[in-house]
Amino acid sequence: MKSLSFFSTVVLFLAVCMLSPTVLMAQESENLIVISGVVKDARNKRTLEYVNVTVPGSNVGTITNSDDAFTLKIRPDIQKGSIEFSHLGYQTRTLVIPAPGKGDQVFLLTPNSVVLKEVVVSPVDPRKLVEQAMRKKTTNYNGHPAMHTGFYRETAQKRRKYISISEAIVDVYKTPYADDISKDRVRVFKGRRLLSPRLSDTLAIKLVGGPTQALVMDMVKNPDVLLSQEYMPFYEYALADYVTIDDRLHYAIRFTPRVKLEEPLYEGTLYIDRETLAITRCEFNLDMRDKNKVTQMILRSKPPGLVFKPSHLSYLVTYRQADGKTYLNYMRTEIKFRCDWKKKFLSTSYTVLSEVVLTDRTDNPLATIPTREAFRMHHVLSDRVMDFYDEDFWEDYNIIEPTESLESAVKRLKKVNL
Repeated sequence: MKSLSFFSTVVLFLAVCMLSPTVLMAQESENLIVISGVVKDARNKRTLEYVNVTVPGSNVGTITNSDDAFTLKIRPDIQKGSIEFSHLGYQTRTLVIPAPGKGDQVFLLTPNSVVLKEVVVSPVDPRKLVEQAMRKKTTNYNGHPAMHTGFYRETAQKRRKYISISEAIVDVYKTPYADDISKDRVRVFKGRRLLSPRLSDTLAIKLVGGPTQALVMDMVKNPDVLLSQEYMPFYEYALADYVTIDDRLHYAIRFTPRVKLEEPLYEGTLYIDRETLAITRCEFNLDMRDKNKVTQMILRSKPPGLVFKPSHLSYLVTYRQADGKTYLNYMRTEIKFRCDWKKKFLSTSYTVLSEVVLTDRTDNPLATIPTREAFRMHHVLSDRVMDFYDEDFWEDYNIIEPTESLESAVKRLKKVNL
């Protein structure tokens, strides 16, 4: 039986890391149109995080941060096009690309309530829906090799204080969905990091995570313990709701463990397009009841005498539909744990958050990522450090905008590092 931790070979160093080997592929410098703003609920003005912001007819896009903010950089040749906002449970909104120079703008989305009487409800077998969705993956997902550009961010907090911030632009090469992930590759070619220099903030442990989550967290292509035929019998499936994503009706399928295995299983919700049966979103958590088994799954190494106590492990994976196909879009992992030293009575809480958004795509690229340049699953971000002083560090690349708290943390860490 396979190990249940399908992220187990991906490693990061917490608070002792540096950025990975840089194989820089410079994006051509252009006078891009920069659109920035915030996205909110039109009714109550509530912040909307993780909203997809895209340019229809292109592969360009980004996502809002947890403060509802985004910045999208658009090539001049598509300036006269449109910009589209889509989010779970909201009506997709399409606008003419605003003229540059307007500064931050507010974009409002209207909730898209599903009226059940308008839905033709028929008996469904939730597990069969999931099985059908997986059988249709070669139809619903990209049938060509593709090179994606993505942005990766990884932060570590000690209590509420940031102690490590790492960011990188990555290339993600993916073979067709008829294949597995064995020939898929990630290459880190530009990045930076800021680390607290205080000795008390250093915690030399290895945890699951890292840029290669853009490969292993693609559950449709890498079904492993969630969507594989081998493990489906270990879960109970139930139709939880009908929801809208990108103005399309979806089944919300809740899954929970139905057996107890040697290692913890997951629980969460799959969102399946009612018409195409494409899986477009998955939210799930690791069962944390057996802390010792969870520790074995997510902890790779720690100093002698350090007591590691995991408390939370959650994931979010989303896909974006375009031109009749469904593409990997955004992945987020959050790990919470406490650490203390033997013979000490006080423990310290930590949170490690990593996320990657795929911001552009080229189908049938002329070249793949050579094995010698690929970021391996056992690698750590540990080659060189780029500073945070250059405001134009990311140049023309689309990124996930930092939150206000993250910007404040960068300023504080800069001062400490001077």
